[in-house]
Amino acid sequence: MQPTFGRVLGALALATATMAAVPSTAQTAASASQPRTPSLELAFTCTATTSEPVNGSRFWMQGGSAQIHGQFYRGLGVVADIAGAHVADIDSTGVGLDLVTATFGPRYTWSPVHRRYSIYGQGLVGEAWGMNSVFPNPGGAVTTADSLAFKAGGGLNISLARRLALRAFEADYLRTQLPNSTSNVQNNFTLAGGIVLRLP
Repeated sequence: MQPTFGRVLGALALATATMAAVPSTAQTAASASQPRTPSLELAFTCTATTSEPVNGSRFWMQGGSAQIHGQFYRGLGVVADIAGAHVADIDSTGVGLDLVTATFGPRYTWSPVHRRYSIYGQGLVGEAWGMNSVFPNPGGAVTTADSLAFKAGGGLNISLARRLALRAFEADYLRTQLPNSTSNVQNNFTLAGGIVLRLP
């Protein structure tokens, strides 16, 4: 699991460096009739995630996320997202779960002229790591596992100042494929809110 984790973090680092290297391109591509769009945004949120690992079973996890978003052309951009969630006791079984995801992909943002809000939608892919839990497999149960992660959703930002915005909400569907002795698929839904820092 460790080599894969390193590759994903390396890819996210490369994406972050790429986004940071092109602020002038984003500004040049913007239409003269549109307000200047910040080239980079950093978002920090608190999250609540409901997970359905087995039919009929559902539980909540609490956590947070950090995102870096670069907008390049007419609302189009890319975002890198690292999120973590935790539950200490799943359905009174005495088994907990720590879930970490690292995802990357496109985001489209719509910002009405002369309005303080922006709405965005996104589709991200990456990897999920489950830790400090029980994951059954043919060789016996293990405490850690990893899988592909797919995240799709969107949210609303409200400007508070030139460099600061409120993430009023973000709602995402998150699919993971960690071993669970049945379908090996988890359908997760996440709600988040926090702050957005806009960089020059």
